[in-house]
Amino acid sequence: MFQLRSMTDAAAPALDSPIPGATDVARGIMRLFARNDIWCIPEMPLKNGRRADLMGVDAKGLIVIVEIKVARGDLLGDSKWPDYLDFCDRFFWGVPPGLDRSPLETEAYQPSDCGVIVADGYDAEILRQAPLVSLAPARRKAQVERLARAAMRRHTALLDPHCADIGR
Repeated sequence: MFQLRSMTDAAAPALDSPIPGATDVARGIMRLFARNDIWCIPEMPLKNGRRADLMGVDAKGLIVIVEIKVARGDLLGDSKWPDYLDFCDRFFWGVPPGLDRSPLETEAYQPSDCGVIVADGYDAEILRQAPLVSLAPARRKAQVERLARAAMRRHTALLDPHCADIGR
């Protein structure tokens, strides 16, 4: 499904570099997704009040959500992540290299339902593919429309900052 590229092939930072931040991880994941015709936007609000770190749509119209964690404490303290599962066909955890990923293998993090992507500011690699758990067609349609409208609103605001606060 994915056109993969090993993180060792990327121009990654030295081993003694600090752990990448969430923005770096998001950029690496978006590069991986772009190579695979998945287009996403960051910080997408959901109808349940949650906000997906990355939410995108692939060429078949399937919805992907990525929850990014860059610190062990943030990962262990996150109890809201299952709320995202009702809004996507595939769910991934996005983490930087060097972060202890062992909690993602425990039952509390439902490893059979969630993929894992390791990313830095340059690229990303899927360590565990996310299984396809199909949304109901009506929910997928509504989500794709919300995602498209959010992306168009953001694009318009970039082109004309006067429009940034209209419709909020």
